[in-house]
Amino acid sequence: MTTHLQRPHAQWVRPPGPIAPGMRIGLLGGSFNPAHEGHVHVSEVALKRLGLDYVWWLVTPQNPLKATAGMAPLRDRVRDACMIARHPRIIVMDIEHDFRTHYSFDTVRALKRRFPQVNFVWLMGSDNLRIFRRWKRWADLARLLPIAVIQRPGSALAMASAKAIQRFGQVGPRRGICTACPPAITIIDGKRNAQSATAIRAQQRFAEGFVGAIPT
Repeated sequence: MTTHLQRPHAQWVRPPGPIAPGMRIGLLGGSFNPAHEGHVHVSEVALKRLGLDYVWWLVTPQNPLKATAGMAPLRDRVRDACMIARHPRIIVMDIEHDFRTHYSFDTVRALKRRFPQVNFVWLMGSDNLRIFRRWKRWADLARLLPIAVIQRPGSALAMASAKAIQRFGQVGPRRGICTACPPAITIIDGKRNAQSATAIRAQQRFAEGFVGAIPT
Protein backbone atom coordinates (compact mmCIF):
# COMPACT_ATOMS: atom_id res chain seq x y z
CA MET A 1 0.00 0.00 0.00
CA THR A 2 1.30 3.43 -0.99
CA THR A 3 -0.01 6.85 -0.12
CA HIS A 4 0.20 10.27 -1.72
CA LEU A 5 -0.46 12.80 1.03
CA GLN A 6 -1.73 16.34 0.81
CA ARG A 7 0.79 18.90 -0.45
CA PRO A 8 0.89 22.31 -2.19
CA HIS A 9 -0.74 22.51 -5.62
CA ALA A 10 1.60 21.21 -8.31
CA GLN A 11 1.93 22.30 -11.94
CA TRP A 12 3.24 18.83 -12.90
CA VAL A 13 1.61 15.79 -11.29
CA ARG A 14 4.02 12.94 -10.77
CA PRO A 15 2.84 9.33 -11.03
CA PRO A 16 1.52 8.18 -7.65
CA GLY A 17 2.82 4.67 -8.31
CA PRO A 18 4.43 2.50 -10.99
CA ILE A 19 3.43 3.47 -14.53
CA ALA A 20 4.07 1.56 -17.75
CA PRO A 21 2.45 1.52 -21.20
CA GLY A 22 -0.61 -0.71 -21.26
CA MET A 23 -0.89 -0.92 -17.50
CA ARG A 24 -4.43 -1.60 -16.21
CA ILE A 25 -5.47 0.55 -13.27
CA GLY A 26 -8.82 0.69 -11.50
CA LEU A 27 -10.02 4.02 -10.09
CA LEU A 28 -12.11 3.98 -6.91
CA GLY A 29 -13.22 7.48 -6.01
CA GLY A 30 -15.04 8.74 -2.96
CA SER A 31 -14.88 10.67 0.28
CA PHE A 32 -13.71 7.58 2.25
CA ASN A 33 -15.36 9.03 5.35
CA PRO A 34 -14.18 6.65 6.67
CA ALA A 35 -12.47 4.05 4.51
CA HIS A 36 -13.64 0.54 5.38
CA GLU A 37 -13.44 -3.12 4.42
CA GLY A 38 -16.14 -2.62 1.78
CA HIS A 39 -13.70 -0.43 -0.18
CA VAL A 40 -11.02 -3.09 0.20
CA HIS A 41 -13.47 -5.77 -0.97
CA VAL A 42 -14.39 -3.85 -4.13
CA SER A 43 -10.70 -3.28 -4.86
CA GLU A 44 -9.62 -6.87 -4.29
CA VAL A 45 -12.48 -8.26 -6.40
CA ALA A 46 -11.54 -5.89 -9.24
CA LEU A 47 -7.84 -6.75 -9.00
CA LYS A 48 -8.59 -10.45 -9.27
CA ARG A 49 -11.54 -10.57 -11.67
CA LEU A 50 -10.37 -7.84 -14.05
CA GLY A 51 -6.66 -8.62 -13.96
CA LEU A 52 -5.74 -5.13 -12.82
CA ASP A 53 -2.18 -4.10 -12.05
CA TYR A 54 -3.23 -1.55 -9.41
CA VAL A 55 -6.24 0.14 -7.87
CA TRP A 56 -5.95 3.84 -7.08
CA TRP A 57 -8.12 5.18 -4.27
CA LEU A 58 -9.01 8.78 -5.15
CA VAL A 59 -9.84 10.42 -1.82
CA THR A 60 -11.82 13.51 -2.73
CA PRO A 61 -11.42 16.74 -0.71
CA GLN A 62 -15.23 17.08 -0.72
CA ASN A 63 -17.82 14.88 -2.41
CA PRO A 64 -20.26 17.31 -4.12
CA LEU A 65 -23.17 14.98 -3.31
CA LYS A 66 -22.42 14.85 0.42
CA ALA A 67 -22.77 17.44 3.16
CA THR A 68 -19.67 19.06 4.63
CA ALA A 69 -21.02 18.51 8.15
CA GLY A 70 -19.44 15.42 9.63
CA MET A 71 -16.76 15.24 6.94
CA ALA A 72 -13.37 14.51 8.47
CA PRO A 73 -10.38 16.57 7.26
CA LEU A 74 -8.80 15.29 4.05
CA ARG A 75 -5.48 14.45 5.70
CA ASP A 76 -7.25 12.33 8.33
CA ARG A 77 -9.26 10.46 5.70
CA VAL A 78 -6.13 9.75 3.64
CA ARG A 79 -4.30 8.55 6.76
CA ASP A 80 -7.16 6.26 7.79
CA ALA A 81 -7.49 4.92 4.24
CA CYS A 82 -3.81 4.00 4.30
CA MET A 83 -4.37 2.00 7.48
CA ILE A 84 -7.24 0.06 5.87
CA ALA A 85 -5.70 -0.44 2.42
CA ARG A 86 -3.12 -3.04 3.31
CA HIS A 87 -2.97 -4.62 -0.14
CA PRO A 88 0.38 -3.87 -1.88
CA ARG A 89 -1.42 -2.99 -5.12
CA ILE A 90 -3.83 -0.46 -3.64
CA ILE A 91 -2.49 3.10 -3.79
CA VAL A 92 -4.16 5.82 -1.72
CA MET A 93 -3.94 9.39 -3.00
CA ASP A 94 -5.52 12.82 -2.94
CA ILE A 95 -4.59 13.64 -6.51
CA GLU A 96 -7.64 15.87 -6.96
CA HIS A 97 -5.80 18.37 -4.79
CA ASP A 98 -3.14 18.71 -7.50
CA PHE A 99 -5.59 18.66 -10.38
CA ARG A 100 -7.88 21.11 -8.56
CA THR A 101 -10.86 19.04 -9.66
CA HIS A 102 -14.07 18.44 -7.73
CA TYR A 103 -16.00 16.08 -10.00
CA SER A 104 -15.16 12.57 -11.17
CA PHE A 105 -15.56 13.52 -14.84
CA ASP A 106 -12.96 16.28 -14.54
CA THR A 107 -10.60 14.09 -12.51
CA VAL A 108 -10.75 11.21 -14.99
CA ARG A 109 -10.21 13.56 -17.92
CA ALA A 110 -7.14 15.00 -16.16
CA LEU A 111 -5.80 11.50 -15.37
CA LYS A 112 -6.21 10.33 -18.96
CA ARG A 113 -4.51 13.47 -20.23
CA ARG A 114 -1.62 13.11 -17.76
CA PHE A 115 -1.18 9.33 -18.15
CA PRO A 116 -2.33 8.52 -21.71
CA GLN A 117 -0.45 5.22 -21.79
CA VAL A 118 -2.55 3.73 -18.96
CA ASN A 119 -5.80 1.76 -19.41
CA PHE A 120 -8.08 3.09 -16.68
CA VAL A 121 -11.35 1.52 -15.54
CA TRP A 122 -13.76 3.19 -13.12
CA LEU A 123 -14.79 1.05 -10.14
CA MET A 124 -17.93 1.45 -8.07
CA GLY A 125 -20.16 -0.56 -5.77
CA SER A 126 -23.60 -1.39 -7.13
CA ASP A 127 -25.16 0.92 -4.51
CA ASN A 128 -23.44 3.86 -6.23
CA LEU A 129 -24.73 2.82 -9.64
CA ARG A 130 -28.23 3.66 -8.44
CA ILE A 131 -27.28 7.33 -7.92
CA PHE A 132 -24.78 7.53 -10.78
CA ARG A 133 -27.28 9.62 -12.80
CA ARG A 134 -26.89 12.41 -10.19
CA TRP A 135 -23.17 12.78 -10.90
CA LYS A 136 -22.03 15.73 -12.95
CA ARG A 137 -21.80 14.70 -16.64
CA TRP A 138 -22.28 11.05 -15.72
CA ALA A 139 -23.02 10.00 -19.29
CA ASP A 140 -19.85 11.74 -20.52
CA LEU A 141 -17.89 9.98 -17.77
CA ALA A 142 -19.24 6.64 -19.02
CA ARG A 143 -17.98 7.57 -22.49
CA LEU A 144 -14.50 8.38 -21.15
CA LEU A 145 -13.59 4.98 -19.73
CA PRO A 146 -15.06 1.53 -19.01
CA ILE A 147 -16.95 1.04 -15.74
CA ALA A 148 -16.91 -2.07 -13.54
CA VAL A 149 -19.68 -2.35 -10.96
CA ILE A 150 -19.12 -4.73 -8.04
CA GLN A 151 -22.33 -6.11 -6.58
CA ARG A 152 -23.14 -5.17 -2.99
CA PRO A 153 -25.90 -6.63 -0.78
CA GLY A 154 -29.42 -5.27 -1.29
CA SER A 155 -28.81 -3.68 -4.69
CA ALA A 156 -29.15 -6.54 -7.17
CA LEU A 157 -32.69 -5.59 -8.23
CA ALA A 158 -31.64 -2.00 -8.80
CA MET A 159 -29.21 -2.91 -11.57
CA ALA A 160 -31.82 -3.27 -14.32
CA SER A 161 -33.47 0.05 -13.42
CA ALA A 162 -30.24 2.05 -13.21
CA LYS A 163 -30.30 4.81 -15.82
CA ALA A 164 -26.75 4.05 -16.96
CA ILE A 165 -27.68 0.43 -17.71
CA GLN A 166 -30.88 1.49 -19.48
CA ARG A 167 -28.94 3.91 -21.70
CA PHE A 168 -25.74 2.00 -22.39
CA GLY A 169 -26.59 -1.62 -21.57
CA GLN A 170 -23.93 -3.88 -20.09
CA VAL A 171 -21.21 -6.20 -21.26
CA GLY A 172 -20.27 -9.51 -19.70
CA PRO A 173 -17.57 -9.46 -16.99
CA ARG A 174 -14.20 -10.09 -18.56
CA ARG A 175 -10.55 -9.30 -17.94
CA GLY A 176 -10.42 -7.29 -21.16
CA ILE A 177 -12.89 -4.65 -19.93
CA CYS A 178 -10.00 -2.22 -19.35
CA THR A 179 -9.31 -2.03 -23.08
CA ALA A 180 -12.98 -2.05 -24.14
CA CYS A 181 -14.23 0.93 -26.10
CA PRO A 182 -16.49 2.97 -23.80
CA PRO A 183 -19.28 3.21 -22.98
CA ALA A 184 -18.81 -0.29 -21.55
CA ILE A 185 -20.36 -1.19 -18.20
CA THR A 186 -19.87 -4.62 -16.63
CA ILE A 187 -21.43 -6.06 -13.47
CA ILE A 188 -19.25 -8.29 -11.31
CA ASP A 189 -20.97 -10.64 -8.90
CA GLY A 190 -19.50 -12.83 -6.19
CA LYS A 191 -19.05 -12.84 -2.44
CA ARG A 192 -20.42 -9.55 -1.13
CA ASN A 193 -19.43 -7.17 1.63
CA ALA A 194 -22.17 -5.10 3.28
CA GLN A 195 -20.02 -2.63 5.21
CA SER A 196 -20.59 1.05 4.45
CA ALA A 197 -19.22 4.37 5.69
CA THR A 198 -22.74 5.51 6.57
CA ALA A 199 -23.27 2.53 8.88
CA ILE A 200 -19.86 3.02 10.50
CA ARG A 201 -20.59 6.68 11.25
CA ALA A 202 -24.00 5.74 12.68
CA GLN A 203 -22.36 3.19 14.96
CA GLN A 204 -19.83 5.77 16.09
CA ARG A 205 -22.57 8.29 16.91
CA PHE A 206 -24.51 5.60 18.77
CA ALA A 207 -21.45 4.70 20.85
CA GLU A 208 -20.66 8.35 21.57
CA GLY A 209 -24.20 8.77 22.92
CA PHE A 210 -23.37 6.41 25.76
CA VAL A 211 -20.21 8.22 26.83
CA GLY A 212 -20.79 9.41 30.41
CA ALA A 213 -24.28 7.89 30.51
CA ILE A 214 -23.26 4.64 32.17
CA PRO A 215 -21.81 4.94 35.72
CA THR A 216 -18.36 3.44 36.20
